[in-house]
Amino acid sequence: VPLVSFGVAGELQGWPIFTFCAGLFITIVLVVRKVMGAILIGIIATTVLAIAIEAFVGIGGRSTTNEDGWGLNVPVLPESVLAVPDLGLLGQFSLFGSFEVIGVLASLLAIFSLMLSDFFDTMGTAFGLATEADLIDDEGRIPHFESILVVDSIAAAAGGAASVSSNTAYVESASGIAEGARTGIASLVTGALFLVAMFFSPLVTIIPYEAASPALVVVGFLMMTQIRHIDFNDYSIGIPAFLTIVIMPFTYSITNGIGAGFVSWLVIKIFTGKASEVNWLMWVISLAFLAYFGIYPIELVLGLK
Repeated sequence: VPLVSFGVAGELQGWPIFTFCAGLFITIVLVVRKVMGAILIGIIATTVLAIAIEAFVGIGGRSTTNEDGWGLNVPVLPESVLAVPDLGLLGQFSLFGSFEVIGVLASLLAIFSLMLSDFFDTMGTAFGLATEADLIDDEGRIPHFESILVVDSIAAAAGGAASVSSNTAYVESASGIAEGARTGIASLVTGALFLVAMFFSPLVTIIPYEAASPALVVVGFLMMTQIRHIDFNDYSIGIPAFLTIVIMPFTYSITNGIGAGFVSWLVIKIFTGKASEVNWLMWVISLAFLAYFGIYPIELVLGLK
């Protein structure tokens, strides 16, 4: 079963596919012409097109009986623009519940996996975005990176405490960087607008998946422009970089890609007689990734599965 298919059953058919292609064309043209707010304009224009198509054709949502339907939200105007956010699940969590249900050892392994995943997801995203924003210093470091990790850690825990998905840095922020965001003011404004958007949630349901996807394609292009800095003539660097790049989308995980890059780089160093060049921290991180990738057999050995 393919992870991603080309259109519906391998064919470009249906109005949603047309909407996506039109939105992608609009967004690409605007980006190439360096129009300010190109990605936002592309999303809005594609959403308007989707609303018009749904109003005249009446496609409906995708289902087993309607494979040509909209993929996420059906683009119809809501009956009400405002809605009171439901905060009923806020704080509904048990801090030590997992220890009571699955035991201390299994909980510690889960915490280790989540910590490693969240840390390297954040690190990979931060370095990608900082590189796009030209904020990396001469030594390859991100200014105030410790503060980024602290904020991301608190946000991740706060997400769980609020009974929602973990809050973390997202690579989609590259769209803001492409428009000139650098100092952090854009992030503060975006966060404030998210709070306001809680009361306008019906409007969010207007935007279909096909209108948001073109923006992600363009963001992907912006991120891929950074590979020009990789020396692919040096196989000891090029192969780990290649594995990092391809495993991320294949496994839907930034962490898996980074882990594959770390481990493959270490293995190459060992078997080319350059193990002495590897920093001790790289040994620790690579071994941690080996434990992360082997978490299932480790749990089997420990009798947790």
